[in-house]
Amino acid sequence: METLSTHIEAVYEKAKTYTETSIELYKLNAIDTASDVTSSLALRFVTLLVVSMFTLFVNIAISLFIGKQIGEYYLGFLIVSGFYLMLTLIIYLFGVKLVKTPINNLIITKLLKDKKSHSVTLDNNQEANENVQK
Repeated sequence: METLSTHIEAVYEKAKTYTETSIELYKLNAIDTASDVTSSLALRFVTLLVVSMFTLFVNIAISLFIGKQIGEYYLGFLIVSGFYLMLTLIIYLFGVKLVKTPINNLIITKLLKDKKSHSVTLDNNQEANENVQK
């Protein structure tokens, strides 16, 4: 009987250790996934900021050039502003398709990428544990 209780205690300790390790692994995987998504979004934000500054100065130059050609600088700025008004209307009408869907797809891809590789690792670990037990 003592050997049975000893085996039960050993199995309990192994199950407890396995559960604690699995929980820690899931926590680390969640942290890794969150940091990957956050860093990807931060990189895209910084890139967008730099491109926006470039676009701003190019637009000022285009406005000044058009204004000089027409003879009144303010008309160049009005023409470029009208272009952006039309662009805003297009984004408003098709924004879900042009903006929201790609961002959602990016986040989902980043989140699921690690889960796929993680689930393969877990499956391999479970197979290895089963082979050891046999």
